[in-house]
Amino acid sequence: QVQLVESGGGLVQAGGSLRLSCVASGNIFSINDRGWYRQAPGKQRELVALITNGGSTTYADSVKGRFTISRDNAKNTVYLQMNNLKPEDTAVYYCNAISYHFINYWGKGTLVTVSS
Repeated sequence: QVQLVESGGGLVQAGGSLRLSCVASGNIFSINDRGWYRQAPGKQRELVALITNGGSTTYADSVKGRFTISRDNAKNTVYLQMNNLKPEDTAVYYCNAISYHFINYWGKGTLVTVSS
C-alpha cells in the first residue's frame, strides 16, 4: 500500500509559477512510474506529466515547454514545476504512483487557481 500527499497548490496570476510536491509513504519500493494529473470542474481527469523510474518523461501537449516533472527517489518525492501558468491550468492536481504490478495510487489533490 502507498500513500501520497500533495502540496504546493495555491492562487497565482497568469504568467506566474508554482511547484507542486508529492511525498510517497508506505510500500514505496513497489513504485515504478509517477505522474501528475489534473481535473477541472466539469471535465475529465487528464494526464499532465509522467515520469518513469528511469527518468523518462511524458507531457500533455497543453503543458509542453511550461511544466517540468522530476523525481527524487531518495526522498520518495515527485515534483511538478509549473511556469507561465495560464487560467486554463486551473484545476485540482493529483499525484499518481503506479506500482510494478500496475496498481494506481492517488493523492487527495491540491488546488491550483490561476487568475487573469
